[in-house]
Amino acid sequence: MRKLHKYNVIIELGTDGYLISNVIELQGCHTQAKTYDELLKRTKEAILLYVESNKSFKPISKFVSLQQVEV
Repeated sequence: MRKLHKYNVIIELGTDGYLISNVIELQGCHTQAKTYDELLKRTKEAILLYVESNKSFKPISKFVSLQQVEV
């Protein structure tokens, strides 16, 4: 059985109306979809593909927090 790992994902709304996900720990691992459910499904697929194709990868960072700043 494969060990599960947790990844942090930032989800944004693009100007074209698509939802976009970026996986913090996996540089260049992102995808998009029209619905939130489809986005989560595609994000999981993207993570699996990324990890399988980069067996020796090491996370580029450790997520600390997300902060929204108003200026």
